[in-house]
Amino acid sequence: MSPIVSVKNLRKSYAGGFEALKSVNLDIEEGEILALLGPNGAGKTTLISTICGITVPTSGTVTVGGHDTQTAFRAARNLIGLVPQEINLEPFETVMNTVSFSRGLFGKKKDDAFVEDILRKLSLHDKKDNKIMMLSGGMKRRVLIAKALSHEPKVLFLDEPTAGVDVELRKDMWDVVADLKASGVTIILTTHYIEEAEAIADRVGVINKGEILLVQDKSDLMRQLGQKQLKIELNEATSRIPDALSAYDLSLSDDGLMLTYSYDTKAERTGITTLLNELQAAGLQLKDLQTAQSSLEDIFVGLVKEKA
Repeated sequence: MSPIVSVKNLRKSYAGGFEALKSVNLDIEEGEILALLGPNGAGKTTLISTICGITVPTSGTVTVGGHDTQTAFRAARNLIGLVPQEINLEPFETVMNTVSFSRGLFGKKKDDAFVEDILRKLSLHDKKDNKIMMLSGGMKRRVLIAKALSHEPKVLFLDEPTAGVDVELRKDMWDVVADLKASGVTIILTTHYIEEAEAIADRVGVINKGEILLVQDKSDLMRQLGQKQLKIELNEATSRIPDALSAYDLSLSDDGLMLTYSYDTKAERTGITTLLNELQAAGLQLKDLQTAQSSLEDIFVGLVKEKA
Protein backbone atom coordinates (compact mmCIF):
# COMPACT_ATOMS: atom_id res chain seq x y z
CA MET A 1 0.00 0.00 0.00
CA SER A 2 1.29 3.49 -0.89
CA PRO A 3 1.96 5.89 2.02
CA ILE A 4 -0.75 8.49 2.53
CA VAL A 5 1.93 11.22 2.78
CA SER A 6 5.16 10.98 0.81
CA VAL A 7 7.96 13.56 1.02
CA LYS A 8 10.86 13.25 -1.44
CA ASN A 9 14.11 15.26 -1.38
CA LEU A 10 12.34 18.26 0.15
CA ARG A 11 14.41 21.41 0.53
CA LYS A 12 13.50 24.87 1.76
CA SER A 13 16.06 27.67 1.69
CA TYR A 14 15.69 31.42 2.08
CA ALA A 15 17.28 34.44 0.40
CA GLY A 16 20.01 34.77 3.02
CA GLY A 17 21.15 31.22 2.33
CA PHE A 18 19.57 29.65 5.42
CA GLU A 19 18.38 26.08 4.78
CA ALA A 20 15.35 25.28 6.91
CA LEU A 21 14.93 21.84 5.34
CA LYS A 22 17.75 19.78 3.82
CA SER A 23 16.69 17.00 1.41
CA VAL A 24 14.02 15.57 3.72
CA ASN A 25 12.59 12.17 2.82
CA LEU A 26 9.62 10.88 4.79
CA ASP A 27 6.79 8.38 4.18
CA ILE A 28 3.79 8.32 6.50
CA GLU A 29 1.50 5.30 6.51
CA GLU A 30 -2.27 5.53 6.64
CA GLY A 31 -3.71 5.19 10.14
CA GLU A 32 -0.48 5.69 12.10
CA ILE A 33 0.55 8.28 14.68
CA LEU A 34 3.95 9.76 13.89
CA ALA A 35 5.60 11.99 16.50
CA LEU A 36 8.17 14.42 15.15
CA LEU A 37 10.67 15.44 17.83
CA GLY A 38 13.20 18.23 17.60
CA PRO A 39 14.52 21.30 19.44
CA ASN A 40 13.40 24.85 18.64
CA GLY A 41 14.43 25.81 15.13
CA ALA A 42 14.85 22.18 14.03
CA GLY A 43 12.48 22.59 11.07
CA LYS A 44 9.37 20.87 12.45
CA THR A 45 6.91 23.67 11.69
CA THR A 46 8.53 24.41 8.31
CA LEU A 47 8.12 20.75 7.34
CA ILE A 48 4.45 20.70 8.35
CA SER A 49 3.77 24.03 6.60
CA THR A 50 5.37 22.74 3.41
CA ILE A 51 3.44 19.45 3.46
CA CYS A 52 0.23 21.44 3.98
CA GLY A 53 1.06 23.69 1.01
CA ILE A 54 1.38 26.84 3.11
CA THR A 55 5.13 27.14 2.45
CA VAL A 56 6.49 26.71 -1.09
CA PRO A 57 9.46 24.32 -1.22
CA THR A 58 12.71 25.26 -2.93
CA SER A 59 12.85 21.77 -4.45
CA GLY A 60 11.48 18.29 -3.94
CA THR A 61 7.94 16.92 -3.93
CA VAL A 62 5.14 16.19 -1.48
CA THR A 63 2.11 14.04 -2.21
CA VAL A 64 -0.92 13.53 0.03
CA GLY A 65 -3.24 10.70 -0.92
CA GLY A 66 -1.44 10.58 -4.26
CA HIS A 67 -2.03 14.30 -4.97
CA ASP A 68 0.99 16.57 -5.48
CA THR A 69 0.72 19.55 -3.14
CA GLN A 70 2.04 21.92 -5.84
CA THR A 71 0.23 20.74 -8.99
CA ALA A 72 -2.97 19.47 -7.29
CA PHE A 73 -3.06 21.70 -4.22
CA ARG A 74 -6.82 21.74 -3.67
CA ALA A 75 -7.22 17.95 -3.84
CA ALA A 76 -4.26 17.46 -1.48
CA ARG A 77 -5.35 20.17 0.95
CA ASN A 78 -8.87 18.76 1.20
CA LEU A 79 -7.35 15.63 2.75
CA ILE A 80 -5.44 17.61 5.40
CA GLY A 81 -6.50 19.04 8.74
CA LEU A 82 -4.03 21.39 10.45
CA VAL A 83 -3.98 22.41 14.09
CA PRO A 84 -1.42 25.24 14.41
CA GLN A 85 0.59 26.19 17.49
CA GLU A 86 -1.03 29.60 17.81
CA ILE A 87 -4.56 29.94 19.15
CA ASN A 88 -6.09 32.34 16.63
CA LEU A 89 -9.86 32.26 17.04
CA GLU A 90 -12.57 34.90 16.74
CA PRO A 91 -13.28 35.65 20.44
CA PHE A 92 -16.91 36.81 19.99
CA GLU A 93 -18.04 33.87 17.83
CA THR A 94 -19.65 30.73 19.25
CA VAL A 95 -17.95 27.34 19.21
CA MET A 96 -20.62 25.88 16.91
CA ASN A 97 -20.39 28.70 14.36
CA THR A 98 -16.59 28.67 14.43
CA VAL A 99 -16.41 24.99 13.52
CA SER A 100 -19.27 25.16 10.98
CA PHE A 101 -17.61 28.11 9.24
CA SER A 102 -14.38 26.11 8.79
CA ARG A 103 -16.36 23.29 7.22
CA GLY A 104 -17.87 25.73 4.75
CA LEU A 105 -14.45 27.09 3.77
CA PHE A 106 -13.63 23.66 2.31
CA GLY A 107 -16.82 23.62 0.26
CA LYS A 108 -18.58 21.08 2.47
CA LYS A 109 -22.35 21.26 2.82
CA LYS A 110 -23.76 22.51 6.12
CA ASP A 111 -24.14 19.55 8.47
CA ASP A 112 -24.95 20.51 12.05
CA ALA A 113 -25.30 16.88 13.12
CA PHE A 114 -21.76 16.10 11.92
CA VAL A 115 -20.30 19.18 13.63
CA GLU A 116 -22.13 18.38 16.86
CA ASP A 117 -20.75 14.84 16.75
CA ILE A 118 -17.18 16.23 16.51
CA LEU A 119 -17.89 18.56 19.45
CA ARG A 120 -19.22 15.62 21.45
CA LYS A 121 -16.08 13.55 20.81
CA LEU A 122 -13.92 16.48 21.90
CA SER A 123 -16.02 17.13 25.05
CA LEU A 124 -17.11 20.49 23.65
CA HIS A 125 -20.79 19.84 23.00
CA ASP A 126 -21.98 21.41 26.24
CA LYS A 127 -20.10 24.57 25.22
CA LYS A 128 -21.30 24.72 21.61
CA ASP A 129 -23.23 27.97 22.20
CA ASN A 130 -20.48 29.59 24.29
CA LYS A 131 -18.38 32.36 22.83
CA ILE A 132 -14.72 31.49 22.30
CA MET A 133 -13.65 34.19 24.76
CA MET A 134 -15.38 32.25 27.55
CA LEU A 135 -13.28 29.11 27.08
CA SER A 136 -10.11 28.01 28.86
CA GLY A 137 -6.85 27.58 26.94
CA GLY A 138 -7.29 23.81 26.85
CA MET A 139 -10.82 24.11 25.48
CA LYS A 140 -9.66 26.56 22.82
CA ARG A 141 -7.12 23.98 21.66
CA ARG A 142 -9.96 21.46 21.36
CA VAL A 143 -11.84 23.97 19.20
CA LEU A 144 -8.78 24.19 16.94
CA ILE A 145 -8.89 20.39 16.56
CA ALA A 146 -12.64 20.51 15.86
CA LYS A 147 -12.03 23.15 13.16
CA ALA A 148 -9.32 20.99 11.59
CA LEU A 149 -11.66 17.96 11.57
CA SER A 150 -14.71 19.83 10.28
CA HIS A 151 -14.08 18.99 6.60
CA GLU A 152 -13.47 15.27 7.30
CA PRO A 153 -9.72 15.10 6.55
CA LYS A 154 -7.78 11.86 6.26
CA VAL A 155 -4.57 13.34 7.68
CA LEU A 156 -4.34 15.54 10.79
CA PHE A 157 -1.28 17.63 11.63
CA LEU A 158 -0.94 18.75 15.25
CA ASP A 159 1.80 21.34 15.71
CA GLU A 160 2.71 21.37 19.43
CA PRO A 161 -0.90 20.51 20.40
CA THR A 162 -0.32 20.52 24.16
CA ALA A 163 2.01 23.51 24.44
CA GLY A 164 1.03 25.52 27.51
CA VAL A 165 -1.52 22.91 28.60
CA ASP A 166 -1.33 21.44 32.11
CA VAL A 167 -0.50 17.76 32.66
CA GLU A 168 -4.10 16.65 33.24
CA LEU A 169 -5.39 18.33 30.09
CA ARG A 170 -2.39 16.99 28.17
CA LYS A 171 -3.41 13.44 29.03
CA ASP A 172 -6.99 14.23 28.00
CA MET A 173 -5.63 15.36 24.64
CA TRP A 174 -3.73 12.08 24.28
CA ASP A 175 -7.05 10.27 24.70
CA VAL A 176 -8.57 12.48 21.99
CA VAL A 177 -5.69 11.63 19.64
CA ALA A 178 -6.10 7.89 20.35
CA ASP A 179 -9.83 8.14 19.54
CA LEU A 180 -9.06 9.96 16.27
CA LYS A 181 -6.63 7.23 15.28
CA ALA A 182 -9.27 4.60 16.07
CA SER A 183 -11.61 6.39 13.65
CA GLY A 184 -9.05 6.01 10.85
CA VAL A 185 -7.36 9.42 10.88
CA THR A 186 -3.59 9.52 10.25
CA ILE A 187 -1.93 11.82 12.77
CA ILE A 188 1.40 13.64 12.65
CA LEU A 189 2.30 15.65 15.72
CA THR A 190 5.27 17.79 16.59
CA THR A 191 6.12 18.01 20.24
CA HIS A 192 8.70 19.12 22.77
CA TYR A 193 7.31 16.65 25.28
CA ILE A 194 9.20 13.37 25.05
CA GLU A 195 6.58 11.61 27.17
CA GLU A 196 3.95 12.60 24.60
CA ALA A 197 5.77 10.67 21.87
CA GLU A 198 6.42 7.78 24.23
CA ALA A 199 2.75 7.63 25.28
CA ILE A 200 0.88 7.81 21.97
CA ALA A 201 3.12 7.48 18.90
CA ASP A 202 3.51 4.40 16.71
CA ARG A 203 6.67 5.77 15.14
CA VAL A 204 9.06 8.52 16.17
CA GLY A 205 10.95 10.87 13.86
CA VAL A 206 13.84 13.00 15.06
CA ILE A 207 14.61 16.22 13.17
CA ASN A 208 17.44 18.64 13.85
CA LYS A 209 18.83 21.53 11.79
CA GLY A 210 16.49 20.73 8.91
CA GLU A 211 17.53 17.08 8.62
CA ILE A 212 15.63 13.93 9.56
CA LEU A 213 18.04 11.97 11.76
CA LEU A 214 15.82 8.90 11.89
CA VAL A 215 12.25 7.66 11.65
CA GLN A 216 11.62 4.41 13.44
CA ASP A 217 9.03 2.29 15.15
CA LYS A 218 8.95 3.46 18.75
CA SER A 219 9.42 0.05 20.33
CA ASP A 220 12.22 -0.84 17.88
CA LEU A 221 13.90 2.46 18.65
CA MET A 222 13.79 1.73 22.36
CA ARG A 223 15.18 -1.77 21.80
CA GLN A 224 17.91 -0.82 19.35
CA LEU A 225 19.19 2.41 20.82
CA GLY A 226 18.15 2.05 24.45
CA GLN A 227 20.85 1.09 26.88
CA LYS A 228 19.97 -0.63 30.10
CA GLN A 229 21.66 0.20 33.36
CA LEU A 230 22.24 -1.88 36.47
CA LYS A 231 22.41 0.23 39.61
CA ILE A 232 24.50 -1.46 42.32
CA GLU A 233 24.13 -0.01 45.80
CA LEU A 234 27.07 -0.84 48.08
CA ASN A 235 27.05 -1.49 51.83
CA GLU A 236 30.10 0.71 52.31
CA ALA A 237 31.44 3.58 50.25
CA THR A 238 34.47 3.05 48.04
CA SER A 239 36.80 5.81 46.84
CA ARG A 240 37.54 4.20 43.47
CA ILE A 241 36.55 1.40 41.12
CA PRO A 242 38.97 -1.55 41.69
CA ASP A 243 41.39 -2.22 38.83
CA ALA A 244 40.02 -5.77 38.55
CA LEU A 245 36.73 -4.26 37.31
CA SER A 246 38.26 -1.94 34.68
CA ALA A 247 36.97 -4.11 31.81
CA TYR A 248 33.38 -3.20 32.69
CA ASP A 249 31.52 -0.01 31.73
CA LEU A 250 31.18 1.18 35.32
CA SER A 251 30.74 4.61 36.85
CA LEU A 252 30.92 5.52 40.54
CA SER A 253 28.63 8.01 42.28
CA ASP A 254 30.15 11.01 44.09
CA ASP A 255 29.34 9.51 47.50
CA GLY A 256 31.01 6.20 46.56
CA LEU A 257 27.91 4.18 47.40
CA MET A 258 26.50 3.51 43.92
CA LEU A 259 28.03 1.75 40.93
CA THR A 260 26.25 2.04 37.58
CA TYR A 261 26.85 -0.62 34.93
CA SER A 262 25.66 0.13 31.36
CA TYR A 263 25.06 -2.78 29.02
CA ASP A 264 23.51 -3.53 25.66
CA THR A 265 20.13 -5.26 25.83
CA LYS A 266 20.75 -6.80 22.38
CA ALA A 267 23.97 -8.54 23.40
CA GLU A 268 23.94 -12.34 23.79
CA ARG A 269 25.37 -11.95 27.28
CA THR A 270 24.99 -9.00 29.59
CA GLY A 271 28.03 -9.82 31.72
CA ILE A 272 26.02 -9.17 34.88
CA THR A 273 26.65 -12.57 36.51
CA THR A 274 30.43 -12.32 36.00
CA LEU A 275 30.43 -8.71 37.19
CA LEU A 276 28.63 -9.57 40.43
CA ASN A 277 31.06 -12.41 41.12
CA GLU A 278 34.05 -10.13 40.50
CA LEU A 279 32.56 -7.39 42.69
CA GLN A 280 32.45 -9.86 45.57
CA ALA A 281 35.98 -11.05 44.82
CA ALA A 282 37.14 -7.42 44.92
CA GLY A 283 35.74 -7.10 48.44
CA LEU A 284 32.71 -4.91 47.60
CA GLN A 285 29.55 -5.90 49.45
CA LEU A 286 26.21 -5.36 47.68
CA LYS A 287 23.25 -3.79 49.46
CA ASP A 288 20.71 -3.56 46.62
CA LEU A 289 20.33 -3.93 42.83
CA GLN A 290 17.97 -2.30 40.35
CA THR A 291 17.79 -1.95 36.57
CA ALA A 292 16.57 0.97 34.46
CA GLN A 293 15.87 1.23 30.72
CA SER A 294 17.00 4.35 28.85
CA SER A 295 14.05 6.60 28.05
CA LEU A 296 13.18 8.07 24.68
CA GLU A 297 14.50 11.35 26.06
CA ASP A 298 17.97 9.86 26.61
CA ILE A 299 17.95 8.54 23.05
CA PHE A 300 16.76 11.86 21.60
CA VAL A 301 19.39 13.91 23.45
CA GLY A 302 22.08 11.47 22.33
CA LEU A 303 21.07 11.68 18.69
CA VAL A 304 20.98 15.47 18.65
CA LYS A 305 24.42 15.63 20.33
CA GLU A 306 25.89 13.22 17.76
CA LYS A 307 24.80 15.48 14.89
CA ALA A 308 25.70 18.77 16.59
